[in-house]
Amino acid sequence: MFLAVLCLCTLGSSLAQAPPPHFRPGQEPITPLPPTPIQDPQQVALGDRLFHDPRLSHDNTLSCNSCHDVSANGASVGQPKSRIDAGPELNTPTVFNAALNYRLNWEGNVRTLEAQADQTLQKPQTMGSSLDEVLNKLRGDQDLSKQFREAYGREMDGPGILAAIATYERTLLTPGCRFDRWLGGDASAINAEELAGYGLFKSLGCVSCHQGVNVGGNMYQRHGIFHPLGSPEPEIVRVPSLRNVAVTAPYFHDGSAVALAQAVQKMGYAQLDRVLTDDQTKAIVAFLQTLTGTYLGRPVTQAGGSRQADAPR
Repeated sequence: MFLAVLCLCTLGSSLAQAPPPHFRPGQEPITPLPPTPIQDPQQVALGDRLFHDPRLSHDNTLSCNSCHDVSANGASVGQPKSRIDAGPELNTPTVFNAALNYRLNWEGNVRTLEAQADQTLQKPQTMGSSLDEVLNKLRGDQDLSKQFREAYGREMDGPGILAAIATYERTLLTPGCRFDRWLGGDASAINAEELAGYGLFKSLGCVSCHQGVNVGGNMYQRHGIFHPLGSPEPEIVRVPSLRNVAVTAPYFHDGSAVALAQAVQKMGYAQLDRVLTDDQTKAIVAFLQTLTGTYLGRPVTQAGGSRQADAPR
């Protein structure tokens, strides 16, 4: 699903001419996920309940979890697309680790999780509701109203609903991936091919856009620099996180790549004007497979329950 801008940026010489990669423990451009932040447990529990409540949608059929299934990859079976206003259909991004992005949505037009929850409620193509409509429904639920009072010390209101959902979403981090363990000093966490893939990831320039704690998510980038890459709109997208990318197919903003190797090769051509070899592609894919973390102690899996072939070990 992510990998819209796997930034295989500038490359002036062939791989054979490039110097061998150097690995510097503690000085790599990618950093491990932080511990899950401590949140008020009552507010988290309320947010969890609201996240799974279909009454947030106008017709009472769609919950946040319907499109962001936290029992799988934080997205959904079949990867349904969403529409922003009258714009193009966009591939549904995962909610896992979204709290670490500096902007939200593909267009990066939302700054906070609270604002995103409010926007989603109002979108005709998703919830088709409003905060007032949701309040009118939920205030009639005595048990939920009691839970809200216990969590926030006041009667249920709109800001509290949005805050509870955002508080829950901030706990949706997926630590424990093998690459983070390698960054932490466990040399046995990744194998030689995966390490070579990481070297390519750096030497080809991918890491110039996909770096930091979320391996992306912290800048905007244009796609299709040399050749088209999926739908032309939006032309500029928020660089996605590559965490859990091996289990969040399909890829790109329009979901037009169905397999990770296909996505890597398309990125090389579109962003580099370069045809990656099968060996290069295989190595980069092997590295990307080490970015799959865990949620509630279980490896994140592809929607539908299938696990990547190279699951975290």
